[in-house]
Amino acid sequence: MAQWIHMSQMIQCLPHETVNNLYPPSAFPIEVRHFLAEWIENQRWYDTNTYTHILHLHTCTHKQLHIYARIYTVCACVSLMHSVFLFIPNLVCGSICMFTCTSYLCMYLRAHRDDFALEKVEQESQPAQMPDPPQFPSMQDVDHLVLNVLDKRFQLLKKCVDCLDQCQTRLISRLKAWRWEQHKATIGHPFDDNLNPLQTWCEQLLGVNGKLRQELMLIGEPIPELQDRLRQLLQVLIQSSLVVEKQPPQVIKTQSKFSTTVRYLLGEKVAPGKPVVLKAQIINELQARNLGSVPGDNVGELINNTAILEHNTSSKSTCATFRNMSIKKIKRADRKGSESVTEEKFALLFSTEITITGCDTPYRIQMISLPVVVIVHGSQDNNALATIIWDCAFSEPDRVPFVVPERVPWRMMYSTLNSKFTAEVQTNHNLDQYNQHFLAQKIFDKPDFADDFSNIMVSWAQFNKEVLPGRPFTFWQWFEGVMDLTKKHLKTYWSQGLIFGFIGKQHLHLILKDRPNGTFLLRFSDSEIGGITIAYVSASENGGQKIQNIQPFTKRDLEIRSLGDRIRDISHITHLYPEYPKHEVFKGFYSASPIGGYIPVSLQTKVGT
Repeated sequence: MAQWIHMSQMIQCLPHETVNNLYPPSAFPIEVRHFLAEWIENQRWYDTNTYTHILHLHTCTHKQLHIYARIYTVCACVSLMHSVFLFIPNLVCGSICMFTCTSYLCMYLRAHRDDFALEKVEQESQPAQMPDPPQFPSMQDVDHLVLNVLDKRFQLLKKCVDCLDQCQTRLISRLKAWRWEQHKATIGHPFDDNLNPLQTWCEQLLGVNGKLRQELMLIGEPIPELQDRLRQLLQVLIQSSLVVEKQPPQVIKTQSKFSTTVRYLLGEKVAPGKPVVLKAQIINELQARNLGSVPGDNVGELINNTAILEHNTSSKSTCATFRNMSIKKIKRADRKGSESVTEEKFALLFSTEITITGCDTPYRIQMISLPVVVIVHGSQDNNALATIIWDCAFSEPDRVPFVVPERVPWRMMYSTLNSKFTAEVQTNHNLDQYNQHFLAQKIFDKPDFADDFSNIMVSWAQFNKEVLPGRPFTFWQWFEGVMDLTKKHLKTYWSQGLIFGFIGKQHLHLILKDRPNGTFLLRFSDSEIGGITIAYVSASENGGQKIQNIQPFTKRDLEIRSLGDRIRDISHITHLYPEYPKHEVFKGFYSASPIGGYIPVSLQTKVGT
């Protein structure tokens, strides 16, 4: 308490203005210094971790105020309490940000203290000399030290904002990757649709942003550079947290009902009050490229195009589900050259205005769906799907909507066909190298080409605009027909490797020419859409061998009688290539004889001669 006794004597000689500068009522009231003098001087103020001491100071101050309330008038006591409550929270909050700065300062002072102690020992070991007059730090030194502390405070805050920026950049990249994987799922790529980890990430970044903005407010001095960065980061985070969780169908027929779900990853932070209503509108490719200024001209009329953002407490998700939505009419753009209506791409734009707790102003947020093709008749479905497949398979991340290359290497085309086929059929049995080679021969119209097709470029026109030579259908229409047939009637046969699949007639003759009569294999027809045929070895009229192909079975045929029963019916075929007895391989596919007192009647397949 000796320090305060000495100080109180000096204060009596100081002007009132100087005393107020030393002990500002709003920062550190002189009454607190007086009544807690002994306690203050007994503390270890050189400790850097003072957070617990500050809280203890708050408690002790509170107690002392009640003790000295008997001495002060009520008004003076209330005034003193107001001053204390002003400076204590600032001290507590400021300690968090100043902790590291204080550490640096203490290290600096301790180092000088150690140097001073060493000099003192050296001086005491020497003959006594006249002591130098005491040196006091100048105001310039103090100002320099204060400026250093302020600079370190700024650097620490800047480092925090930099770290937040880096974390948010990684989050935005992960959100884009999630949307990209969702896009690729259309062609069968694996996709984890769980958004919960990304939602947690968004909420944590929002919390850190809020704490940093609060720290800047508590400083009292504006730091525009950091404040502007935090505002920009906040805006990007709020706008990027809108996700189309369940995409609309990518081929939509007018007047047909469909649904879609939009999720907001900061839903738990939405300010309470008026419900948030999302609106959907259909936009064309040009409007999708200029989302910042979407014109008021509607290109289509959407029915049931609004939904309320609702929070689900059990799943902790906040979603707006558009149910029974439909496109009443569509306005198409002028087409280029030979472009058909099934090549025109649209999208659904979801938008709303949202206010986040802790933010002063509402934010306008929006998100577009994956591209969709609008058709008016079911016959357009196949060609529309081809447009979507090409878009999903060959578009680039962060592209200009909805740009795709006109040509791609065959290896990329084949990878897409294989992924789509296995995903659609729901099988792990991939297309093999023979299938791949025949498909390339088919699309390039090179049945005699035996070299590698991998780097040959295949165009959109070859995929689904130009019909195959001698056929009334395109490559995609033919391939999609096979895929649909396999999905509905041949999944198990294909998965067990019983169907050879895509094979040309030249290759067929090459592998069957030395096999015994009755050897057969199952191949997809290359002359009909959605057909499977049986190629088998039989005796020719001159005593040799010939390879014959039975008329392809279509979906309608297999709905009447299964492939297994048809194979059992045909006595000409005995062994599946290379040499598996058919009754051993296909017995699991034979229909069981009906149980009852009636004589069974069935249709049977008969092959002509």
